Amino acid sequence: MQCDYFDAGQCRSCALMGVPYDVQLADKQRSVARTLAGRVGDVWLDPYATVESGFRNKAKLVVGGRRGAPTLGILDEQRAGVDLRHCGLHESGLREAIPVLADLVAEAGLTPYDVPRRSGELKHVLVTHSPHDELMVRFVLRSEGQLPRLQRALPDLLAALPRARVVTANLLPEHKAATEGDREVVLTEHGSLPMRVNDVVLHLRPRSFFQTSTPVAAALYRQAAQWAAEIEPRSVVDLYCGVGGFALHLAGQGRTVHGLEISVDAVESARLSAVELAQRRDVGDVTFGAGDASAYTMASRPDLAVVNPPRRGIGALAATLERSGVAEVVYSSCNASSLAADLEAMPSYDVVAARLFDMFPQTRHHEVMVRLRRR
Repeated sequence: MQCDYFDAGQCRSCALMGVPYDVQLADKQRSVARTLAGRVGDVWLDPYATVESGFRNKAKLVVGGRRGAPTLGILDEQRAGVDLRHCGLHESGLREAIPVLADLVAEAGLTPYDVPRRSGELKHVLVTHSPHDELMVRFVLRSEGQLPRLQRALPDLLAALPRARVVTANLLPEHKAATEGDREVVLTEHGSLPMRVNDVVLHLRPRSFFQTSTPVAAALYRQAAQWAAEIEPRSVVDLYCGVGGFALHLAGQGRTVHGLEISVDAVESARLSAVELAQRRDVGDVTFGAGDASAYTMASRPDLAVVNPPRRGIGALAATLERSGVAEVVYSSCNASSLAADLEAMPSYDVVAARLFDMFPQTRHHEVMVRLRRR
């Protein structure tokens, strides 16, 4: 992949830019295998490759510049805005939408937040693109001061971007290294973005987590479903289930599946997806609840546990699994180092299959999924 921003030294986020993709993938596989060598032997499946550009379904754009002439991209070392509105990592729907949004921000007179001076209002523009070619657009504001201005600009935004299904204002009053705040004001009729992944339609609310690449997310879910078909569990628990991707792909006739997620909004989205999926096929008994997955007790001893934690890993849950008697575990990780630590805390399990999924070409980030079987 060639990038003008990288060549000009304006952005170095893609540390592997210019490295042939097959070399990137091979190096990433070696690195992850080396990190997990203490617990993962010769059980690696072929890595799942993807396209090296146009794969990101979301754009997290820092707003810089000045009122009437904003930049949408990143900040440089002096905390000044660097415009990256034509970034080649974004899906085509994002690449088409971001320049339009930049013009709308300028025309609406929204004031970019100046980090060094701690002044201004608009901090980020966050955009998600769905396989249905719809958009969720979120404007992260310092306060409600420019909310009326944004509301007045909404008709122009929807006219210029008719694919914008969800538009919100997120409030982040603190001066800190964060992308979004806790309060969300939905400005449109719809408050969630449907994301079709394989045969499941997931519903993303503004603060829901979803994988960066939709095709790679689909591959992760298919791999988990394939392993589950081999295991044939009667009961499954999906911890850190998010909006229900793994749980709904594992749901089926005669099977009990329960998903647990700390975000109430994500749980509501997962329940909606389950109802819709049940109208098209038999999903068995699927339920979702809100709670801390890391504190789950495994009292019911499911046949299969699926875990998809944040970068820090599952922590104390590893010891719970070790004591639980659960026969099989599928662990999806975005951090091989924390995965290695968690596997060391579960010595009763053997890794019987592992696979790298290249979620983030041009970087060293990775996604790896392992199947564990109790000895």
